[in-house]
Amino acid sequence: MTAWAWAALALYLFWLLTAFGVRAVIQRRRTGDSGFRGLSGTPGSVSWWAGVLFIAALLGAAAAPVAALAGLPALIGHIPAVHGVGTAVAAIGIAGTLIAQRAMGASWRVGVDQGERTALVNDGPFARVRNPIFAAMAVTGVGLTLAVPNVLALAALAALAVAVELQVRVVEEPYLRAMHGPAYAAYEATPGRFVPGIGRERTSKKDAGL
Repeated sequence: MTAWAWAALALYLFWLLTAFGVRAVIQRRRTGDSGFRGLSGTPGSVSWWAGVLFIAALLGAAAAPVAALAGLPALIGHIPAVHGVGTAVAAIGIAGTLIAQRAMGASWRVGVDQGERTALVNDGPFARVRNPIFAAMAVTGVGLTLAVPNVLALAALAALAVAVELQVRVVEEPYLRAMHGPAYAAYEATPGRFVPGIGRERTSKKDAGL
């Protein structure tokens, strides 16, 4: 179990460094802006809780392998096949996160500034799903949980799932509808929300400006 915990911790730290640290450096060099916008909404609001839960998920994902190394047992015992599959799934999720971030280009942000307008990205992975970064992060979370299946990992995964749903439905999508109007309404009708073909929004020709 120790080896899998070390592998999960290494993958997590690599993901954290590349998806946030390196990505922010690249963003600043290209645009002069790191892309970080922080928590959205007033303290106690739904959008604010989305950000808080996301932070809790990040901390929990780091704490899970550390706790495993300290002796916290796995909920399902030591099953090498499960740990191995989890490690592979986490690696796939990390790769997907980085690919989707790259596809966003200058529009990449962490958080939302309601007064800011960025270009609508609808090609590459965004042609299949509207939120490929969040989808890939969820895959990473599932993988890390399988790699180190203890109570902290499960709690972190639950926090991530709720945070992503709230962030997308309460913060991201309303913001994009307000900023891009008919263009986003038309876009919503084709790709799924997190999975291709699932979560498409119905729109009429009038709504799409056609």
